[in-house]
Amino acid sequence: MPTRASDLLTLTREGLYCPLGDFHVDPTWPVPRALITHGHADHARAGHGRVLATPETLRIMATRYGEAFCAARQEAELGQAIRIGDVTVRFAPAGHVLGSAQIAVEREGMRVVVSGDYKRAHDPTCRPFEVVPCDVFITEATFGLPVFTHPDTRDEVRKLLDSQRLFPERTHIVGAYALGKAQRVMALLREGGWDRPIHLHGAMEKLTELYKREGLALGETPKVVAAERKELAGAIVICPPSSIQDLWSRKFPDPVTCFASGWMRVRARARQKGVELPLVISDHADWPDLCRTIRDTGAGEVWVTHGQEDALVHWCGTQGIRAKPLHLLGYGEDEENTASILEASA
Repeated sequence: MPTRASDLLTLTREGLYCPLGDFHVDPTWPVPRALITHGHADHARAGHGRVLATPETLRIMATRYGEAFCAARQEAELGQAIRIGDVTVRFAPAGHVLGSAQIAVEREGMRVVVSGDYKRAHDPTCRPFEVVPCDVFITEATFGLPVFTHPDTRDEVRKLLDSQRLFPERTHIVGAYALGKAQRVMALLREGGWDRPIHLHGAMEKLTELYKREGLALGETPKVVAAERKELAGAIVICPPSSIQDLWSRKFPDPVTCFASGWMRVRARARQKGVELPLVISDHADWPDLCRTIRDTGAGEVWVTHGQEDALVHWCGTQGIRAKPLHLLGYGEDEENTASILEASA
C-alpha cells in the first residue's frame, strides 16, 4: 500500500508523532525521542530521552536548560539525510532564529514538511528560509490574517535610530524576546550604522554571548549595572518585553519605551501599554509570505498550526489546496505566538 501522510505524522497528546520512526517533532511533553525545529521554549523543552536538532539549537538548549537537558543528543546538519526507523528525515533552514530548521519526513516518495516557525524576511543572524517541495506542508499561522503585512525591518530600525538622533538626551529602551529577536535587533542596528555600545538587561546576556560565539558580529554589548542607569542618556538598551513597563526601566533618563514585535502592527496594543515607539519587527512570516510559501512548496495539502488557523485554511480552499487546522496545544510561549502579547510577561 502506498505511504500516506498520516503514516508519516499523526497527532498525539504530546504533539506530532511519526509512528514509522517512533519519534515526536517539537513535543510539548517529555518523550523518548524528539526532533526539535528550534530553541524557543514552546518548541524545545527539557526532559526528553534523545534529541535530534541542528548543532546551534542543541547549544541553545544547553544554554537555556543546562547540559543535562536530555539523556542523549545528536546533531543534524542541514540537508543531511538521516534514517530513523522506516523513514528518512532532513533538516532545512527556516529563517526564524539561529539554528532554526524545517524538518522533512519522507518515505517511498511521500514527503511531509514540518516548518516549525519561519520567516522569509531579512535577518543577518540566521540562515534564510529554504523552500522544500513537499506533498504536505505543516505551517504556522501566527500572523495568519490579511491585515498582517510586515514592513522592511531595516526601515523599522531606522525609526529607532532617527528617534535617538532627535532625542539624544533620552534612553531608548527596546523590549525584545531574549532568543532571536534581541540579537536580530542588535545586528540590524549595526547594519544601520550604530557603532556605540548596545546595553543589555541581564536576561539577555547568556544568549547574546552564545550568538557571538557562533560568529555573529554584534559589537560591544555591556550588561546594564543598576548604579549606572542614570548615566545612560542617549543609549540604546535592550530588555525583555516585561521590563519596559516595570520599575527597572524607570531609572533611566527620560526613557523612550520601544517594543520590537509583529504585534506592533496593531497600534491599539502599543497605546494600551504605553509603548512610545512601536517597532514592527517579526520573526514570523506575515500573511503574504505565508501564502507565498504554501504556493512555493507545491503542497497539495496543508496542515495549519498555532495562530490564525481558520483564515489560512479558508485561503487554501480558495486556491484548490486541501487544508485543515491541527489545533496543537502548548505552543505560543514566545511573545509573538500569543494573542495576549502585551498582557503577558514574555
